[in-house]
Amino acid sequence: MELKNTEKFRNACEVASQVFTKINVSAYADLQAKLDYCIGSYDYDKNPVGLYEVGIVAMNELESFKTKNPRKVNKKVIADLKKFSKN
Repeated sequence: MELKNTEKFRNACEVASQVFTKINVSAYADLQAKLDYCIGSYDYDKNPVGLYEVGIVAMNELESFKTKNPRKVNKKVIADLKKFSKN
């Protein structure tokens, strides 16, 4: 995996975490905590495995949430997660 794209995925995950904060749905609190933990872990050891696992779950949850609440999630957040998760 290319480090540059991993960094972009990490940044997309950080934006996704901010979106979870903004939408403030308690059902996503655990996922957001895991995402924040994986971002911090990646920053520490540069091992992206957990970041990708949780980031993809976050992407799927945001996509699902967006179908029911189209104005609450910017499509660029999901697009960036998709784009950089495939590298």
